[in-house]
Amino acid sequence: MSKLLRVLQREQCIGCLSCMLACSRSWFAALTVEKAALRIRNYAGVEGAFSIRACYGCLEPDCARACPTGALSNRSGGGVILDVKKCDNCGDCVKACVPKALQWDVEARQPIPCRHCGICTGFCPNAVIGMTDSDAGTNGPDMIKPARKDQ
Repeated sequence: MSKLLRVLQREQCIGCLSCMLACSRSWFAALTVEKAALRIRNYAGVEGAFSIRACYGCLEPDCARACPTGALSNRSGGGVILDVKKCDNCGDCVKACVPKALQWDVEARQPIPCRHCGICTGFCPNAVIGMTDSDAGTNGPDMIKPARKDQ
């Protein structure tokens, strides 16, 4: 069964950006948060409150549907996979993502889709994010089932 990245305890986020650094470092060998597939931002004017944007793992992703070249295709269990060779750098996919979870690599001029690999979860000091089992039979919030701890 496929796994999906989920925000489990938003209120526990301290804004350390360790998850973003782990993602950028692991996939792009870059010591920056700008190449991460998820985003942590503070709410303006609210001390200690953070917005966490991570791919929802849609079964019928708007971002893939908006791609004119087919560079984004459905990932088994939810989310998308990017074929860099097909990407024409238009950015339509990012504009189409309703939750604004698909990130854009300004330098490479291409989307940064979440691979739902879970690397970021190992670097979160407060278990704010985690991996859950996906049930490809449904769509929306009901598709998520918490992963068993013994796996």
